[in-house]
Amino acid sequence: MKKTRRVLVFLTILALICSVTSNISISNAAASDIYGDLNGDGSVDGLDLAAFKIYLLDNEKGFPGGDRFRYADLNGDGAVDVLDYALLKSYLLGLISKFPVESISNVKIPWDWAGIIGTGQSLAVGAEGNPPVTTQQPFNNLKLSLEKVNFPPFDPDNSLFRMIPLVEPVREYGYYYGGAYPGNIFGETPHTAMANQITALVRNASGKDYVSVHTAIGETGQGIDALSKGAPETTYSGRAYTATIFEVQAIKRLAQQAGKTYGVGAVIMTHGERDAGNTNYENELRKLWADYNEDIKAITGQTQNIPMFIVQQNSCGSVGTATSTLIQWKAGLDYPGDMVCVGPNYQREYAVDGVHLTANGYQHLGEQYAKVYYERVVRGHDWQPLQPTRVEKSGNVITVKFHVPVGPLVWDTTLPEPNQSTLTEWKNGKGFEVYTQSKRITIQSVEITGDSVKITCDGDVPSTGVKVGYALTAGTKRTGGTCRWGLLKDSDPLVGYNSGKPLPNFCVSFEMEVP
Repeated sequence: MKKTRRVLVFLTILALICSVTSNISISNAAASDIYGDLNGDGSVDGLDLAAFKIYLLDNEKGFPGGDRFRYADLNGDGAVDVLDYALLKSYLLGLISKFPVESISNVKIPWDWAGIIGTGQSLAVGAEGNPPVTTQQPFNNLKLSLEKVNFPPFDPDNSLFRMIPLVEPVREYGYYYGGAYPGNIFGETPHTAMANQITALVRNASGKDYVSVHTAIGETGQGIDALSKGAPETTYSGRAYTATIFEVQAIKRLAQQAGKTYGVGAVIMTHGERDAGNTNYENELRKLWADYNEDIKAITGQTQNIPMFIVQQNSCGSVGTATSTLIQWKAGLDYPGDMVCVGPNYQREYAVDGVHLTANGYQHLGEQYAKVYYERVVRGHDWQPLQPTRVEKSGNVITVKFHVPVGPLVWDTTLPEPNQSTLTEWKNGKGFEVYTQSKRITIQSVEITGDSVKITCDGDVPSTGVKVGYALTAGTKRTGGTCRWGLLKDSDPLVGYNSGKPLPNFCVSFEMEVP
């Protein structure tokens, strides 16, 4: 009888909490990053409290959202127990506005020097990014100085090498013959702004320092075959992989001499224009990731995997769609954690050629890389870009649901409307496209509804063979920009440390089947 009474009391309290919190939904982060969300549905509510109660009664059952123990430790003491249950109940009743663990600085600094490898083609090495703008190092971030030693041979034990403050340009250009490493730098790269943004974020969150050491080994105009392990070497290409291993070995030696630990935190991949039509691009990206992880970890001794952060290219080819652009997004879905799409590049400031960025554009790109690095590597969060998760259709309305890093979804008002003079069937789409294999379907309007966008088409949509795309098909190049872009973004309030510009997450370029 007493047990029955206790159950009835619990259910009554649970019903009260559910009614009080029925409208409480935390939508400004991925479900996996929400403390108190124990069933992984993106909200903190009475269902999570019920799941916690069941867990306390039987620890072996776990949580319905999978591996949610980290997000059940609400006081940050390393245990999941009745104290955390009490905090969740207090939150749902409105007695507290956040959990104690959210005030604890959870930053991971496994090494004194965290290496970041930058590879890719011309946008990885600052083509058109002159004059450089990030020419001061306000923190302690570093790069390897080659002291004008000629290459090859690649000797990491050369006693002339030293570590110096990281500023742009990453290396003196003009001294080495342009093309392959070390003469591969042409202007402002994303690296210094990336380093400064990471350090600023870590210091702001924890008061601790974060020193990153940057290696820029991209080769202008080269496909992924020239960047990969075993690429044939010429005066202009084929040194990228060899140069990476050389710099990692040299920096490891100099770190030991300085009494510092060193590991590599990430590879950033700014690439894809040359491989715009390469259908095997994802396999080659995966192979490059695997080779880097095997060879770099053998040098540094680290056990931590090295993720590859990839930005979508939006400028090549100049007509139609680009296979590499879709692959750069899908690689993050197919290899979660190993590869991460950081978003598109279409929103940045471009040089007059509409392919390369200005120095300010590269700076802004570096800050986006930094934001994702900070979330994924430093904080250990499962950050994902603004990307579609599901497509539905009803009559002439197509609804695309999105994962939104920081809600709410909004339309950008700083960029011009796309597709106004070409691809005019989509001039009302703000970057959205609807089509079959044989024709473009006219879009009447687009509307944001919560974490979804409703696309109203002109007339009924065919029952089969329809796709919805976004910022995918090349149109007329915008002034100061490229030939593909869209206006959908989230509300991330972060402002770049060096650029002083907002860093919202713009929607990835994508294509999905309409069911």
